[in-house]
Amino acid sequence: MAALEQPCSVLINVNLSDSPTEQSLKQDFENGSTAVKIQALKNAIIMMQAGEKMPGLLMHIIRYVLPEQDHTIKKLLFVFWEIVPKRDAAGKLLTEMILVCDAYRKDLIHPNEFIRGSTLRFLCKVREPELLEPLMPSIRACLDNKYSYVRRNAVLALYTIYRNFEFLVPDAPELIQGYLEGEQDPSCKRNAFIMLIHTDQQRALVYLQSCIDEIGTFGDILQLVIVELIYKVCQAKPTERAKFIRTVYNLLSSNSASVRYEAAGTLVTLSSTPTAVKAAAKCYVELIVHESDNNVKLVVLDKLMKLQQDHKHDLSLQQELSMDVLRILGSTDIEVRRKTLDFLMSLISLRNVKDVVSLLKKEVIKTYSNTDKDQNTKTYQQLLVKALHQCGVKFPITAEIVVPVLMDFLAEGNEKAAESVLEFVREAVTRFENLQPSIIEKLLNSLPSIKSISVLHAGLWILGEYCTTEEQIRNMVDVVLESIGDLPIVDTEIRESTKDDTETAAPTVVTTSRVTADGTYATQSALLSSVTNHNDDKPQLRSFLLDGEFFLGAALATALTKLSLRYHQVCPDAQARNKLTAQSMLILASIMHLGKSALPKKPISDDDVDWLSLCIRVLNDRSPILQSIFTRACRQSLQDMIGTIDLTKLALSEAEKDIVKTDVDALINFSHILTNVNDGKAVDELELSLLQATEGSKKKESDVSTTALSKVYQLTGFSDPIYAEAYINVNQYDIVLDVLVVNQTPDTLQNLTLELATLGDLKLVDKPSPITLAGNDFCNTKAQVKVASTETGIIFGNIVYDVSGVSGDKSCVVLNDIHIDIMDYIVPASCTDTEFRKMWAEFEWENKVSVQSNITDMNQYLEHILTSTNMRCLTPKQALDGDCGFLAANLYAKSVFGEDALANISIEQLSDSGALSGHIRIRAKSQGMALSLGDKITHSQKKEAGA
Repeated sequence: MAALEQPCSVLINVNLSDSPTEQSLKQDFENGSTAVKIQALKNAIIMMQAGEKMPGLLMHIIRYVLPEQDHTIKKLLFVFWEIVPKRDAAGKLLTEMILVCDAYRKDLIHPNEFIRGSTLRFLCKVREPELLEPLMPSIRACLDNKYSYVRRNAVLALYTIYRNFEFLVPDAPELIQGYLEGEQDPSCKRNAFIMLIHTDQQRALVYLQSCIDEIGTFGDILQLVIVELIYKVCQAKPTERAKFIRTVYNLLSSNSASVRYEAAGTLVTLSSTPTAVKAAAKCYVELIVHESDNNVKLVVLDKLMKLQQDHKHDLSLQQELSMDVLRILGSTDIEVRRKTLDFLMSLISLRNVKDVVSLLKKEVIKTYSNTDKDQNTKTYQQLLVKALHQCGVKFPITAEIVVPVLMDFLAEGNEKAAESVLEFVREAVTRFENLQPSIIEKLLNSLPSIKSISVLHAGLWILGEYCTTEEQIRNMVDVVLESIGDLPIVDTEIRESTKDDTETAAPTVVTTSRVTADGTYATQSALLSSVTNHNDDKPQLRSFLLDGEFFLGAALATALTKLSLRYHQVCPDAQARNKLTAQSMLILASIMHLGKSALPKKPISDDDVDWLSLCIRVLNDRSPILQSIFTRACRQSLQDMIGTIDLTKLALSEAEKDIVKTDVDALINFSHILTNVNDGKAVDELELSLLQATEGSKKKESDVSTTALSKVYQLTGFSDPIYAEAYINVNQYDIVLDVLVVNQTPDTLQNLTLELATLGDLKLVDKPSPITLAGNDFCNTKAQVKVASTETGIIFGNIVYDVSGVSGDKSCVVLNDIHIDIMDYIVPASCTDTEFRKMWAEFEWENKVSVQSNITDMNQYLEHILTSTNMRCLTPKQALDGDCGFLAANLYAKSVFGEDALANISIEQLSDSGALSGHIRIRAKSQGMALSLGDKITHSQKKEAGA
């Protein structure tokens, strides 16, 4: 294999267009001023980082630069000594390093504390014991320095040296323990305590027990380290928990938010008693309420939700936690409120639902009193309506409290909240028959004040379906007559337009004084008259019809037809029945006449005319079949739809549950003996959380075993002088290319460079450095790419190299293109039908893909598309059952970047050949998303057809 590179912690990315020569750098070091030496030293560092070998510079820097006292030069020398080779080819330390060692011994006793501290920090990076051994007395002496900056860096230097070369300072733990007992500075005590934790944990425990009563007075940085020690000790020795639980309890009241957060997490790992869990939960809630950073609020809220999930069987915890969580709603961030309400819904039970509903009711009242109703306030109103909706449906005893509160939203300007209210009202009148009279009464009272067309449309449907008594039907017709105004509409409007419907007030004379151009005053008089327009005084329903909203008229026709047909069944008075039917027919005929006149802003559509005509004919004929459809079939369809929604929600909740399967002969782990277990081994949650933060979430083992080889891309051919293949590792927004490069020739290849470029929303973060590859040798190199969106990206490039001993141009091997799979960034998601229709109307980019497949079963084809695109089918399974030769379904997914992807499948089975025909329409907010999904579907169809 190729020689291993030297470790280095310095990364400098600077392109020198005009690199100086080694001779010019020597002259600058020898004769230049301080500024010239600084620039020359920077150039030397950059060139050495780029791979240049300049052994001749070492003595010039020792002679002319090392004696300088400038602080900038001192800092640059730290970097230079870190990267410069310190050993010869035989592995022996260079003799020049003795001079460097003496210079740093002088810096360790320098009167300036900055130089001392910086030198100590530099010594933490030195890996040559021959250089460190002469400096040990000076490093020890720095522990007694009067400046805390020097002392804490001296502790770090001793810790690093003891960890790497224990023989240089074998008594370091004992030395630091004695130093810790007399130290007063918090940062120095923290560094010393960290060293004891990692070098001699028993000494750290001895010190902790000696000052356990004083921990509350320590600084937050030291308290955090103490919490870490307690966790590690109790993880290794569970019998020691009783000694430290009280200490962790006391740290829950620390002044530092970070200490309280870590203490709460440690407490629930040490003890699972209800008292400890409640204390940790209360601490999390206090952190969320008082922390100003919204990101911190969300992180702690996730921690609180995990705590509740781990102890979901503790009913007393659920009840207390629900009351505390309501305090978080005081936050102004809408995402925090959204997550809090979702969390709150999982805490509700029969014990606390009334208290929760009453407090949510107060939050609703607050939104009413808020005069500045911005978008966040309206969104918060929607979230409150949704929460109250779930409470009312899940716990019918609260429906009587919830309905009056939500009805007030109907007259508000928040259309989305009002639509959510009507969705709840529709479900409530279907589920709770005892609440139907009160709901119908409140909805009748609110109908004239509704300002939204969609809300009014839904309200008319509900009233037309559930006004069943004689009194309710008459009240409904009276409200409609009041809202529509005088009839017939066309004649009334013409009469009002022909007469003088604008009242002109008496003219008034207004006199003002003006200054003319020559500076004299002049009087100017004007005759003013006011005109009063009565158009704004029209009833709400009449105004909508004059604006051309005749689909609302069609909904009104459906409601009046249902009411009239039902009135004939409940009213014994024939004259009253005929009167109500005549009124309904007059309203419908008047709306149809208005639509065909020139008065409305938009003419009536043919569909609305046909529906109005049909309703008038039904009222006139009253055939039994049509009566059954209008009075019974519509309600049955609503009940079937609500039942289907319930089944869909149940299926989703069941799919999200973690199903734990245990083998028959698996070991039983007792929680009292070992808490946090995984396959019989203790789990360090601190290490686990750190691993998740740095490496991201890992897939299941079964997934990795089936997809690892599919991520390997062959970049060159087997007959090329260089064979290369890449393994693609996708971690959220990053793509890491691990490229294997094999030299298939006997020659040594120099300056072998992997040159990559990207197309699409991909950005190459770091370029692989040049390498030297021996004959028939191989090596691995990595490149990192940043992803900005789900648009399909392409990575392409080549490998260039020089052959050792051969002069001429560089050789080049072109690489195959790598197409980034969009499926790595798309996950299934769910939304309501209303949200789907709204997004479908808003998204402007559409991609239409023709169905070309050898699959003849429509449901099987749908499953194939769902598997290929990672999308979720929103259409209920019951709607897809049956064999009618046609299938239509809505699909939805989201990307990790927050982009929405919609799809609609409309296919039919041809009767002659049995093949499938149709289209898949994809809509997205961005063009790249729509095109990428379309290409994925087309590719999957070809792949499946080829198979």
